[in-house]
Amino acid sequence: MTTLPPANSQSKIQRAGRFRRTVAALLLGSTVLTAPALAGWAASQAQQNATPPAVAMVQDTPASFADLAAKVSPAVVNIAATQEAKAEARTQRGPAVPGFPPGTPFEEFFRQFQDQMNRNGGPNGGPDGDQDQDQGPRGKTGALGSGFIIDPAGYVVTNNHVIDGASEITVTLQDGTAMPAKLIGRDAKTDLALLKVKSDKPLPSVDWADSDKTRVGDWVMAVGNPFGLGGTVTKGIVSARGRDIHSGPYDDYFQLDAAINRGNSGGPTFDLSGRVIGINTAIYSPNGGSVGIGFAIPSNLAKEVVAQLKDSGKVERGWLGVKIQEVTPDIADSVGLPSAKGALVAEVTADSPAQRAGLHQGDVVLSYAGKPVNNLRDLTRHVADTKAGDTVDLKILREGREKTVPVRIDRLSEQQQMAAAETDNGKGSAEHEEVAPVKGLKLAPLDRAARKRLGIGEDVQGVVVTGLSSSVDVPVRPGDVIERIGDTEVKSPADVRRQVTEAEKNGQKALLMLINRQGNESFVALKLKA
Repeated sequence: MTTLPPANSQSKIQRAGRFRRTVAALLLGSTVLTAPALAGWAASQAQQNATPPAVAMVQDTPASFADLAAKVSPAVVNIAATQEAKAEARTQRGPAVPGFPPGTPFEEFFRQFQDQMNRNGGPNGGPDGDQDQDQGPRGKTGALGSGFIIDPAGYVVTNNHVIDGASEITVTLQDGTAMPAKLIGRDAKTDLALLKVKSDKPLPSVDWADSDKTRVGDWVMAVGNPFGLGGTVTKGIVSARGRDIHSGPYDDYFQLDAAINRGNSGGPTFDLSGRVIGINTAIYSPNGGSVGIGFAIPSNLAKEVVAQLKDSGKVERGWLGVKIQEVTPDIADSVGLPSAKGALVAEVTADSPAQRAGLHQGDVVLSYAGKPVNNLRDLTRHVADTKAGDTVDLKILREGREKTVPVRIDRLSEQQQMAAAETDNGKGSAEHEEVAPVKGLKLAPLDRAARKRLGIGEDVQGVVVTGLSSSVDVPVRPGDVIERIGDTEVKSPADVRRQVTEAEKNGQKALLMLINRQGNESFVALKLKA
């Protein structure tokens, strides 16, 4: 067998001759340089250039998911929920829109899928998927989903939207055993539900993983009941963390590329050790099928909710008593933050923990009990996870200075809201507009006539925005009332102009303004000089 000798052992002429013969041999198919020899030489070169991370990556790649599937699949169940059909729904053909919160993009995507099913004659002849509805003989509908057993005693976790409104729930094991299930508790805000079945023997179960340790790029395996087909295994990776799909105040989803379809809702996603890292809840799809974008509730969020449901059948959350809004880059500039992080306090609720602790409008919450607050959801989740009666320290930024404020958290009731929602556009006009707009804002005093036209009460003080200059990009709308700029109340257009002029002289990039829009207060940043 001929191999490539070291170059330094031959003369230039010898090396050139050997090179020509080697090339000729390769082109003519000669055995002068055999394939094994070439492969061995290439392997030796690759070994010299290989790095430990590359080797580790190959070693961590599973050759097969068969052992993992065999281990966990017995604990994954199919769920059938029977619901009383509403009168207006009994005339519909085909599947109903899944139970995603109104206004989410998924509701419209699945409505399109329903229309397509209707045009094709409905779901007859094929299995139903998650929240597919079939008209029963007594005006009932059926929904199919997935779940998994977390306790050998028969406790089953699934999505709330799978069993919402169900009069009967049936859990079917991998071996075909069907058992009636009792609803222990559900939590609409996180779309989780806990069921209980009775069995003469311990049932197969799975454990929770620590989802905080899950990284983008980690292998995962999903098991569920897509389109009513029964136990189905798909694999993929974690595509992203911390996704907000606007389904509730506690959104913190994993994004997965493992195939998740209708009927997978409520089913588990596993890590390579066979522990549950998430509960499959939603998909992004223009056609009702998987396009590689699915969403799962992280296990660390789910297991706390499930534990409370198991103990008391309900979930109790902490309450701070503030309306908050995102810190945008412009707002960060206006309050002196180096980056757009934190949660801005837009309003403090009367007789709330926040008011008793001395929090003010305009405070920026930077950390909660030592945990950083990077955005709204961080603060919302931290407060929700706090037990009523506990005292925590909030690090806040106020007037350019950081300070720590201790707050005793109360229990959140159903009527209380932890974050402000955006309101509809305000519209209005006034006759007494200032001749020269201030940074593109046409302003007028908030006199009696303006209050009457715009429906603004006497309790609101400030300057009304009556219009905007053409082609101006500002975060306010006609009808908004500017109540405060920075820490200074404004009562006339001249006050606004004065504050803007002073800020520009001081070299500020943006100015923080408190506005009132149809009774809802929020902060906006007005850009100044670039």
